[in-house]
Amino acid sequence: MLTLPGKPYRLCDHISRRSFLRIGGLALGGLSLPQVLRAQAQSGVNGSHKAVIMVFLSGGPPHQDMVDLKPDAPAEIRGEFKPIRTNVPGIDLCEHLPRLAARTDRLAIIRSVVGSEGQHAAFQCLTGRPHAQQPQGGWPSFGSTVAKLQGQVREAVPPFVGLSPKMKTATWADPGQPGFLGPSYAPFLPNADGLADMTLQGVSPERLGDRKSLLAGFDGLRRRADRMGELEGADEFTRQAFSILTSSRLVEALDLEREDVRLRDRYGRGSPDPAGYGDAGPLLNDYFLAARRLVEAGVRVVTLAYGRWDWHGKPYGTNFENARGHLPMLDLGLTALLDDLEDRGMDEDVSVIVWGEFGRTPKINANGGRDHWPAVSCALLAGGGMRTGQVIGSTDRTAGQAKDRPVSFQEIFATLYHNLGIDVGTATVNDLTGRPRYIVEDVQPIRELI
Repeated sequence: MLTLPGKPYRLCDHISRRSFLRIGGLALGGLSLPQVLRAQAQSGVNGSHKAVIMVFLSGGPPHQDMVDLKPDAPAEIRGEFKPIRTNVPGIDLCEHLPRLAARTDRLAIIRSVVGSEGQHAAFQCLTGRPHAQQPQGGWPSFGSTVAKLQGQVREAVPPFVGLSPKMKTATWADPGQPGFLGPSYAPFLPNADGLADMTLQGVSPERLGDRKSLLAGFDGLRRRADRMGELEGADEFTRQAFSILTSSRLVEALDLEREDVRLRDRYGRGSPDPAGYGDAGPLLNDYFLAARRLVEAGVRVVTLAYGRWDWHGKPYGTNFENARGHLPMLDLGLTALLDDLEDRGMDEDVSVIVWGEFGRTPKINANGGRDHWPAVSCALLAGGGMRTGQVIGSTDRTAGQAKDRPVSFQEIFATLYHNLGIDVGTATVNDLTGRPRYIVEDVQPIRELI
């Protein structure tokens, strides 16, 4: 890991410039920017700026208490919340999601997501694939695959950014790994601490803009890279890579103080403290605003983890006590994001998805909680030119099984790739053996949305 020394200053509430200006070895903070830029130049990629914001609800949100309420079921199944009407006739949502209810015409609600492997991890929501029987190197995440296929929108902005902070439950903090694509396509992590530090001697922030001094400081690193044959055309692509550090665009995108205070209040701000009992992410609505700003700056994929949704009951509060805290905050932050994207004319280009790793049990347990339920879960989608204002799929009378139109993780990923302009019928990425791998397996985008 390589750290450029200097005085820290605040960026996104708890992100310092010092942590932001860390770049790692040949991989430059996990991106290996020269390699990314070289691949982009070779492929000639230069398209419109479509983007995806992926919100992971860490722990498994209760679908039957959010978007699939069963008011006619027995009390031990239907729970404490009541459905309310939305602005789309025939669609009801939870009473604690009134803002989303007023914007349901801009949502596509999938009530029948199936195929969860049941692991307490973001992996399946980031890759569309289970852990089992992975190829050597592992499956790459959605963001890494997009970075590989489409490259950068702007030279000074990475294509993939992960906003999730460190958590005690590391599998929830996963922003998406590059897998067999290698560290060139890892997300840029402004919130991460990184690994062991190594100070680049003699290069201060004041000298960062001096290309000669900067290249001199990296001379040994570049010579080693050349000897290893890993960086053809090192001067040109290294120059482009360093533009990320010398440009203010990404730093400014993460500086929420540049936003009108009224807009920040509209998002709800939130708290950087871990939600629940300290092992998960925060209810930090600033992340929604940061995601919009990053996309506007040129990022293609932003991932973030939000809250702690693993509500088994006492002594950490019942499912419904926790939901009364989480749902209004999600309602506030998500609707502010949707409104902000629409106000800026970005909603047709930016797809938003909100989901978790699985659903919750139909029957409330003795402690007032709902337990893990991989059989069925839900997802909310918006923007991206999709046909919204509809519900896809349904569950049985207890919300325990998909009744009709089961939707797989792979179908959802096919839809997101499609929204970015990627043909899932032909697009492949090579694994470590050189074998082309289709980015999804034998599925097409969700027909109801396209």
